[in-house]
Amino acid sequence: MNARADVGTSALEAVSRSLPDSTLTVEQARSSILSQVRPLAGFERVSLRHALGRVLAEDVVASIDVPAYQNAAVDGFALSSETLPECGGNRLRIVGTSLAGHRWESVVSRGECARVMTGAALPGGCDTVVPHEACRLDGEHVLIDPGRVKPGDNVRQRGEDLQAGRPALRAGAVLRPAHLGLMGSLGRCDVTVHPRLRAAFLSTGDELRSIGEPLDEGCVFDSNRHSLWGMLDRLGCEAVDLGMVRDDPLALEAALISACECADVVITTGGVGGGAADHLRDVLTRLGEVSFWRIAMRPGRPLAFGRILLKPSHSTLVFGLPGNPVATMVAFYMIVRDALLRIMGANPKPVPLMRVRAMEPLSKLPGRVEYQRGVLDMLQGGEWGVRTTGPQGSGVLRSMSEADGLIVLEAARGRIEAGEFVGFLSFDGLA
Repeated sequence: MNARADVGTSALEAVSRSLPDSTLTVEQARSSILSQVRPLAGFERVSLRHALGRVLAEDVVASIDVPAYQNAAVDGFALSSETLPECGGNRLRIVGTSLAGHRWESVVSRGECARVMTGAALPGGCDTVVPHEACRLDGEHVLIDPGRVKPGDNVRQRGEDLQAGRPALRAGAVLRPAHLGLMGSLGRCDVTVHPRLRAAFLSTGDELRSIGEPLDEGCVFDSNRHSLWGMLDRLGCEAVDLGMVRDDPLALEAALISACECADVVITTGGVGGGAADHLRDVLTRLGEVSFWRIAMRPGRPLAFGRILLKPSHSTLVFGLPGNPVATMVAFYMIVRDALLRIMGANPKPVPLMRVRAMEPLSKLPGRVEYQRGVLDMLQGGEWGVRTTGPQGSGVLRSMSEADGLIVLEAARGRIEAGEFVGFLSFDGLA
């Protein structure tokens, strides 16, 4: 089953040997991982109503022109553009009404017009629609103001949206509501998509307690599994919660082996910092292959990437994220998200980076990218400004819950003064 999600063995081994503890930039880490992951094998057919958020597995080619005929873009009067130069002050005779969904059989001649409704087929002999507000009715005639319309105005041409035989959607698109409507306009009732990615996740740490358990002294409730479930679910993955694992290498090994039986990808939190109770690196090395990196980012510096290889045809990708709640989420968004999209068969695009003004000084040391949590406000003059949510420690989960997104401070920058431009990533764009 898990051979569906694979990495290039030689590439991963090369990274494992050459970069075991190197400090990489965010882009180096992202690029390295993206170069090694492959889309899941196979595909499935689903109805449009079950395709939202799924990844298109084949091009969708238009089977018909959309629209299938010339039609009116507004309510008004249809006429020949040859009539326009001579219709000023002249009365055009109304010869009928064209309604949406009904055929028009006759031809409109010079000196005549037809009343048309939005979406109605353009009557024969007509190539222009004059909106009601540019006309004046006079019994069975209408007076046209030729200065308010040009030849061809307010007409939707056949095939101007989609043309038969041409691709309407490309494989790799993550299907959104507009995509479903587009396929509906072609009369499609189902679509071929990539399999849904099964992503298992677990938390490590003796100090963790689940909701409902007594909170012993020195312990905390586990928040990471809930954040991970939300991020995975919004991304379109099938999220599998494997619970918590204590700081014991045998328990961790058993949990990871179990994960291989139910998932294409495993995401862990905690145990990657190199401390006495951090066992992920050693366990992954025994079970398969691992690249362990320090990334020049804050928060989210330590990260492990590799795979569990129990037998040649059965492997599972593993992402080991830091355990602090904010670091877990930032590392997921900045490093893991696009890799999962690639495994899902998508072609991930960079999330648009807004340029906004800092509304307050921002502390930072050069040398690594910082992701501070920010709240957007509209400034006078229509510009967007951003302020932080307050304390920016990697354990302050409130800073994520109150934020509109992440303030991105490049590695080379130091302290930012109020009024300077900074980058901003909206959480809506990261979904």
